[in-house]
Amino acid sequence: MSRDETPPRIVGARTVYEGWARYLVAEVRMPDGTRIGREVEDHGPAVAVLPYDPERRAALLVRQFRTPPCFVDGTASVLEAPAGLREEDDPGACARREAFEEVGLRLSVLEPVGRVWSLPGLSTERIDLYLAPYRAADREGAGGGLADEHESIEVVEIALGELAVMADRGEIVDMKTLCLIQTLRLRHPSLFPASSGERP
Repeated sequence: MSRDETPPRIVGARTVYEGWARYLVAEVRMPDGTRIGREVEDHGPAVAVLPYDPERRAALLVRQFRTPPCFVDGTASVLEAPAGLREEDDPGACARREAFEEVGLRLSVLEPVGRVWSLPGLSTERIDLYLAPYRAADREGAGGGLADEHESIEVVEIALGELAVMADRGEIVDMKTLCLIQTLRLRHPSLFPASSGERP
């Protein structure tokens, strides 16, 4: 499409399924007047936060079952940063709530990383990403998620050096988590061993 052309625009949409998420087919009018259908998965905004302890050089993550990876290749669980759908207007408040529910942390300082589309070709999900320093004393709860949401979450504390090794080996398969780990390495390189291949 050239700069002078009229951009594509949505001229209609119909819902084809509504459950935890909503699935729509949008009718898009292209610059040449052609109308095409595009599927949209809609469940709204989300947040993700990577808590890290700068003194002990560790991070708190969660390991949990995810149906799509299991469906694709039998993956039993995925290692992720605490995350969830945004119920509050303030994404920071949501990040703090998710951190307490999932890993038992009372976070105070949040370091914004960005607001990104997780899958712009299909989903309406836009995630606010944060880094968040914590201390051992901030661990006030057990975490593990909410029973009424059928969450089965294992809380995992990992040394930052080991986390860097896992990222470099391609063992971090969740995109938001990989983005947060790499951002932490760029912003706070002194927290990591000099070589990413060196274990702490």
